[in-house]
Amino acid sequence: MARGLSVLLLVLLGLAGLEAITRNPKVHVYSRHPAEAGKPNVLNCYVEGFHPPNIEITLKKNGENMNNVQMSDLSFSDDWTFERLVHAPFTPKGEDSYECEVMHTTLDTPKKVRWDPDN
Repeated sequence: MARGLSVLLLVLLGLAGLEAITRNPKVHVYSRHPAEAGKPNVLNCYVEGFHPPNIEITLKKNGENMNNVQMSDLSFSDDWTFERLVHAPFTPKGEDSYECEVMHTTLDTPKKVRWDPDN
């Protein structure tokens, strides 16, 4: 019985240690195809390297939430940090601005990364 309790204690301590690891998210915003004004495309926001897994990712057009946003399942990397892809169809126009806004427990304020059509 004592051995079982020891093993349980070690497992719980190990899990508590995993929760203590925090990593800021890295945010990448890009279009699926090279941008052409007036041509339909897909805007991607790939967020990686974060821990813990709770995260909010929002795609915005001119400061407003975009429609038809889809989100991949949360997955993790070899180093046990998490990653997620969020994407939405869009048709770029010169006067519009697009960004990905990320809120995570490691951030004091939302991280906003603007899409650059030249990248």
